[in-house]
Amino acid sequence: MDHIYYILIPLLVGWFADSLLGDPSFLPHPIVGFGKIISLGEKRLNNGNDRVCKGAFFAVSLIALTFYLCYELIKFADSLEPLLAIIISTILVFYCLAGRTLRKEVKNVFEASNESISKARKQVSRIVGRDTSELSIDNIRRAALETLAENLSDGVIAPLFYFAVLGVPGMVAYKMINTLDSMIGYKNDRYYYFGRWAARIDDIANYIPARITAFLIVLAQGIPEGSLKFVKKYGTKHSSPNSGYPEAALASILDCRFGGPNKYFGREVEKPFIGTNEREITMDDMKLSIAINEKAEIIMVIAVLVVRIII
Repeated sequence: MDHIYYILIPLLVGWFADSLLGDPSFLPHPIVGFGKIISLGEKRLNNGNDRVCKGAFFAVSLIALTFYLCYELIKFADSLEPLLAIIISTILVFYCLAGRTLRKEVKNVFEASNESISKARKQVSRIVGRDTSELSIDNIRRAALETLAENLSDGVIAPLFYFAVLGVPGMVAYKMINTLDSMIGYKNDRYYYFGRWAARIDDIANYIPARITAFLIVLAQGIPEGSLKFVKKYGTKHSSPNSGYPEAALASILDCRFGGPNKYFGREVEKPFIGTNEREITMDDMKLSIAINEKAEIIMVIAVLVVRIII
């Protein structure tokens, strides 16, 4: 079978399936398996001395093993039947993308915010790491849009970037990197040492995708005047070296302010503000943000297709 079909079918069908289905609750998800492996390893290794070294070995080993096993699985399937390799690759692409689910969760937050603050707080707690128990309606909506921008990078653009660079194994290995960071990459008492390498690897892996995401967000809106300067100015105003860029891009389009202090694990965390226009976030902001999110995703899929075909 022509090599081009190993690229076109998995990417297009996998992406279309995610756009149509999201993450169906009735299907087992490999990321859940990643989480169980990480949890088990963390409980066994995150104790005693040399936690930084043990965490480094744990993170690097899991990432390398994930890439290797995925590569060998597809290679073995191809030796049996090329169509089987394409089917497996397509399923893996589907599982590595989270565009529809992200947009659905953000819409649910805004809909809940129209009903009651308690329901909105509960809904937004599904997609953010901060303490939501004291958030106002406006801060709930703001948190949802910040997550929409940040996770466009983590859940869509970065996986597609690694598909372009390293194929399906690279895409799956990136999801392991991202899952490691989301589980043990915190600067709290439990993970400060053990999760240090997981967090740093995630920072490195997301460096280019985060900046691509920021550009795609402003490109999806036609690159409004001053938007790129805004991103350059405020992209670094975040505790993460990467998350600030997509957030700044969306804030520039909406002419609003993101960031600021929040509570994480019971502690007040000071974060710089991204933008200066402290206005209320509306339902129209959500609708525009969702539309930009979808356009940016489509542009990235087209770009990845072109790059992979050229390679």
